[in-house]
Amino acid sequence: MTPQKNRLRVIPLGGLDEIGKNMTVLEYGNDMVVVDAGIMFPDDDHPGVDLILPDYSYILKRRDKLKGIVITHGHEDHTGALPYLLKDLGGTVPVLGTRLTLGIVRGKLEEHKLKKTKLREVSPGGHVNLGAFGFDFIPVNHSIPDGVALFIRTPVATILHTGDFKLDQTPIDGRLTDYAALAKAARQGVTLLMSDSTNAETPGHTSSEAVVGATLRDIFDRAEQRIIVASFSSHIHRVQQVCDAAVAAGRKVVVTGRSMVNNTRIARELGYLHIGDDDILDAYQMQDLPPEKVVVLSTGSQGEPLSALARIANGDHRTVSIEAGDTVVISATPVPGNEKAVSRVMNRLFKAGADVIHKGSARVHVSGHAASEELKLMLNLVQPRYFVPIHGETRHLHAHAKLAQAVGVPAENVFIMENGLCLEITESGAEVTERVDSGVTYVDGLSVGDLGQFVLRDRQVLASDGIALVIVAIDARDGQIAGDAELVTRGLVLGSDTDAVLDEARERVSKVLKRTAKEGVTDQAVVKQALRDSLGQFIWERTRRRPMIIPVVMEV
Repeated sequence: MTPQKNRLRVIPLGGLDEIGKNMTVLEYGNDMVVVDAGIMFPDDDHPGVDLILPDYSYILKRRDKLKGIVITHGHEDHTGALPYLLKDLGGTVPVLGTRLTLGIVRGKLEEHKLKKTKLREVSPGGHVNLGAFGFDFIPVNHSIPDGVALFIRTPVATILHTGDFKLDQTPIDGRLTDYAALAKAARQGVTLLMSDSTNAETPGHTSSEAVVGATLRDIFDRAEQRIIVASFSSHIHRVQQVCDAAVAAGRKVVVTGRSMVNNTRIARELGYLHIGDDDILDAYQMQDLPPEKVVVLSTGSQGEPLSALARIANGDHRTVSIEAGDTVVISATPVPGNEKAVSRVMNRLFKAGADVIHKGSARVHVSGHAASEELKLMLNLVQPRYFVPIHGETRHLHAHAKLAQAVGVPAENVFIMENGLCLEITESGAEVTERVDSGVTYVDGLSVGDLGQFVLRDRQVLASDGIALVIVAIDARDGQIAGDAELVTRGLVLGSDTDAVLDEARERVSKVLKRTAKEGVTDQAVVKQALRDSLGQFIWERTRRRPMIIPVVMEV
């Protein structure tokens, strides 16, 4: 469908029915902008996958219309897809964001060797025009500094996109959500509110980040040996509180983990992280310090296998090792799907003699997202005509939709969207009109987008049921068997009498080959399928497993 000039099209390409890979396309006439370009981290259902990107083919097909990419804040689920998108776009599309956001983005782009990029810094409270779109940048609280909501003006409608936010009344940097700007937007009229749904099921209000600082100071005062704190490297407010508690306790801060080193450096250079040069050290500089004078600030709060904390727990970190009596603080909540990985790391740390403190045992983490009462306050403050909950799994979106209806938004004006659905807004109304190309793109090593569902399914089968490889030779002229078949299995449990089962399986293979030879079959594809069907049925009968079966037929 070709967009008409007097229609505003709102198309989420990511961030719905999931936590991560946030991306929304806005179109009006011949102008298009993109809000956020995030990634999602894989879970156990994605073996071998490094990152998951939104399918942004819709944007690539309309690159001549793209006026800019606007980033609400510096977290990976809003910025991580930028290097891949910019590579595929090929041109110098402007990327807009606040100072810290662009500082983090610039570091990502340099890692991908993208130097000819057009980064355009905007000020919280400022205004920018991109084609038919006018953007006001409204400061909001989140777990990273410099986050903004977007008030977007178009000729037919206005949109308030909250980004990720909370309504923290005592933020540690003193930067409050700009309630006056939100109220001003409401007075001008908000046609559509798109609001963060991550904590829509959580009652009440999200606690202030300041409560974590008090807990950290108490832990640091009581700890007798070395302290290791694992957190998101982009959670600069949390990093600041760790630094403050360490300095107050007379300890030096040692930073380890590539992203933690990079983000603390960027935040200090840009003036968002405050700690003296003498109080923050590289990991190699701590060897001469007594344990009771050290706080190690580490990556790995999500149990990532190659992170600094995981390597510390496994005993193979170059500079940090766990000793009995050390204190480890995991200052984060596991992202859905990472719970087992975090638990494994914690168990290894306990076995090494550490005292592990986590969210379940102390107030060492609070969310950066608004809970239900804050979400209702945002709705009441903005008073939108239409509402689309974003940034959450389906249950979060439905919970947020109920909150909107509870404060008076008519049910018919609440749209629970899916990635790829298009909401069209005109001066007379709004409706969901079509579905565009959307989905996921897998990053697998150096490969981007080449890993499809069939390969992923094969990996899942290999991981759960194993593999059986049958190698046979047949005469190319008449299909007769040439030699004995060879059967190899990996990751497949055949019971207590494995040799007997393998002998029986070989006999089954032999019968199949005799039958195909009798029928004069010489087509390899037919022989392979016959072997696959027969052997698969046999293994299912014996093990109730369906391994990947790979027949190798050689002609002689």
